Amino acid sequence: MPVINSIAAEAEQMTVWRRYLHRHPELMFDCVKTAAFVVEKLRSFGISEIHEGIAKTGVVAIIEGRGPGPTIGLRADMDALPMDDLSGTEHASTVPGVAHTCGHDGHTVMLLGAARYLAATRNFAGRVALIFQPAEEGGGGGKVMVEEGMMERFGIEEVYGIHNAPGDPAGHIRTAPGALMAAADSFRIEIAGKGGHGASPHLAVDPIPAAVATVQALQTVVSRNTDPLDRLVLSVTEIHSGTAHNIIPGTAWLGGTVRSFRPEVRNLAEERLRDIATAQAEVFGCTVEVVYDRGYPPCVNHPEQARFAADVAREVVGDDKVDGNCDPIMPAEDFAYMLQARPGAYLFLGQGDTPVCHHPEYDFNDAIAPIGASFFARLVETAMPLES
Repeated sequence: MPVINSIAAEAEQMTVWRRYLHRHPELMFDCVKTAAFVVEKLRSFGISEIHEGIAKTGVVAIIEGRGPGPTIGLRADMDALPMDDLSGTEHASTVPGVAHTCGHDGHTVMLLGAARYLAATRNFAGRVALIFQPAEEGGGGGKVMVEEGMMERFGIEEVYGIHNAPGDPAGHIRTAPGALMAAADSFRIEIAGKGGHGASPHLAVDPIPAAVATVQALQTVVSRNTDPLDRLVLSVTEIHSGTAHNIIPGTAWLGGTVRSFRPEVRNLAEERLRDIATAQAEVFGCTVEVVYDRGYPPCVNHPEQARFAADVAREVVGDDKVDGNCDPIMPAEDFAYMLQARPGAYLFLGQGDTPVCHHPEYDFNDAIAPIGASFFARLVETAMPLES
């Protein structure tokens, strides 16, 4: 049961859609034009039940099958990133400082391709809820949709999503039961000393040595405070202080991210970060304020649904192109909130040797869109077959 012929036949049209979206990216919850494009296409497919304005610009459309049955949710994210598009393509972003450098334009088109096929054939018993979500890139749009009652409102019983994977061979699919992607927290450590002249450090309280010592000490959270078998990342990604070579600044601040999987490790990382920042500031005569924000939770696949999704993937791309027990990765994904609300699974679809997601030269590989669309469609038909 390979890629669906009728979907493959529309590959050129899907490419046109995707490149239009790529030229017109939108950020966070402000996916107004993107949502309008989605709604226009859904209506052209003959889908009449379309609900707009969920999580501000999110869209949920319902396709009824040919008989009674459960409701399965299929999710695509729509938002772009706040960065320049340096891909050099003819369809590069026309919006300065905004670019589809994570492939959400491709995800949207994959779900649209599946929607067109499912609306035309309706070869299943039950209902499909097509979920087009804004604000995955830091806004938690998935959480907002869940909190607004999407699952209950539309009777969604299971939910599935897919993300492109640069570096994986094009058309290969991987997933796993259990934890697939990490929790993502952020922190800001603000250190206050006393400013002064660079030539008279003894009359000042320099926050820079405290900041440097804090960065070095934070590395021990992973190397000395956690079990080596536990996955944990603590990265300081920002250091800010000072304005001139002859001025000792009065303040400094550090920022960064913490990635983890287990709640116990997440709690330990926050506790140690606070303790280290406080102690290092005190050693150098400074005061400190720590702001620690817990972001997306781990993206955890439900075992039964992950195995089922892997089996469907094997039917679409072949057994040799599917890894159903891949290693988890440290990036985060707000599909996690949907998986907390309902059973389901998330998968990665290889797009070949391309720049990684969030790289300014990244561009979605249009050749894999029919594969993703076929996966979504076959998943529905396999999970909710018509009685023979």
